[in-house]
Amino acid sequence: MLMDSGRVISYLRVWVLNSSKSHPTLKKKQKAALSSKVKTGKLPLSDCSARTSPDSRAFNILSSLWLQMNLLDKLKRQTKKEPGEVKAPQVQVQVPVYWLETSDTVSRRYEFEPDGYLSVKVVNDSRPVYHRVVESFLNKFFPSGYPYSVNEGYLRYTQFRALQHMTSAALSVLSTQSLLFAAGLRPTPAQATAVSWILKDGMQHMGKLICSNLGARMDSEPKRWRILADVLYDLGTGLEVLSPLCPHLFLEVAGLGNFAKGMAVVAARATRLPIYSSFAKEGNLSDLFAKGEAISTLFNVVGLGVGIHLASTVCSSMQGKLIAGPLLSIIHVFSVVEEMRAAPINTLNPQRTAMIVADFLKTGKVSSPADLRYREDLLFPGRLIEDAGNVKVGRALHKVVKPSKLQEWKEIFPEEKFVLSHGNKWTDMLLEHNATAEDALRGWLVAAYATSMEKSFHEPSASMLQDAYDKMNSMFTPFLNELQAKGWHTDRFLDGTGSRFAF
Repeated sequence: MLMDSGRVISYLRVWVLNSSKSHPTLKKKQKAALSSKVKTGKLPLSDCSARTSPDSRAFNILSSLWLQMNLLDKLKRQTKKEPGEVKAPQVQVQVPVYWLETSDTVSRRYEFEPDGYLSVKVVNDSRPVYHRVVESFLNKFFPSGYPYSVNEGYLRYTQFRALQHMTSAALSVLSTQSLLFAAGLRPTPAQATAVSWILKDGMQHMGKLICSNLGARMDSEPKRWRILADVLYDLGTGLEVLSPLCPHLFLEVAGLGNFAKGMAVVAARATRLPIYSSFAKEGNLSDLFAKGEAISTLFNVVGLGVGIHLASTVCSSMQGKLIAGPLLSIIHVFSVVEEMRAAPINTLNPQRTAMIVADFLKTGKVSSPADLRYREDLLFPGRLIEDAGNVKVGRALHKVVKPSKLQEWKEIFPEEKFVLSHGNKWTDMLLEHNATAEDALRGWLVAAYATSMEKSFHEPSASMLQDAYDKMNSMFTPFLNELQAKGWHTDRFLDGTGSRFAF
């Protein structure tokens, strides 16, 4: 297709002028020369002459245009930054990292957020409705990432926790109904539910104050005190249920029941955090706590419904309460015992330390918190373990060792923060006030090795303690490394209210 040469030159003139303005890196002389050639139509053409035809000249001009474009691009690449010219900062655009995964009938989009967290979004879901309901329940009442974000035993703990709260709420309805009956009222089940949070008197606060002084013991044995809390709660509830049998002693019976329930509330709340911490696997303690409270609230509501139904049917008479009350209490206590057995507490106290040392001397391996959870004695945790040296921790210094013996010990082992006193039935271990779990483990191993040597030689030897200490030093580093790898916390030793000394 032929074009008029004048129109082509006009188009080229406008294009080159605009191009020269849009390239600030061109020198002023270059711009002027280029503009002059365009205006006069004398572009540097290789075959252009005065005798060429208009169409041929237009072709040559187009060819020259292509050469000029290449020239401008080369000048743009080769020119350097002028002095005083500020280079625009380069903005790095982060490309989102995501992928799609399809499993059965569900497609999910996984994407890493800028803060490093992984978000999951369901793109397509053609599963049956009940499958989606189950997943929605898990998302609302279980921690994010379940079951991989929690330690072993969390599901069993949650199942019995739900049963525990349901039976506890049902018992509270029955007890409140009985209290109102003993006070001279004839409440309906709905009234019992409405006032279940009102009948709290000063005796309950007194129980809370007394139990708050036992916090250190709860740190050492949270499982035992959690069970004791529910036993106290059922005891208080039982007194309230029985209050109609002695209406003239209403204040005494109801006050004593609330006193026991006040102690139970403090013990239950104080032991909640150590138990939740044992399940936290990825620093998700807050998520665990929130979802655990959600499950408690849900099954408390269910339990209130069960209690209202029982109060209006089977338990409308005292005979029915005497049958249903103990049954609910047995289920309640059994549930909390199973909860505690499922919790893998990973802090070191006297009982767990003795079990770890005994297993290590027998098998040469360190047991994990999950290995010991079903072997712990939840009711009598202070029992002595012979394979671990029959060590007893926390007795008063003046009852265990004389000052001269203490001075002698510190001269032999000046760097250690424990003192051992071998007796006929057990070995007492005293810890300094700033001793950690590592110090307690060192002392426990020395006592266990010394007891084992004493059995072999059938009589104590003067050098036996030194030999046990040397053996402990040779084994302690790999023992401690394996202990920490199993998830045990070795930065503190929870011996309850055991006495410590400062030398």
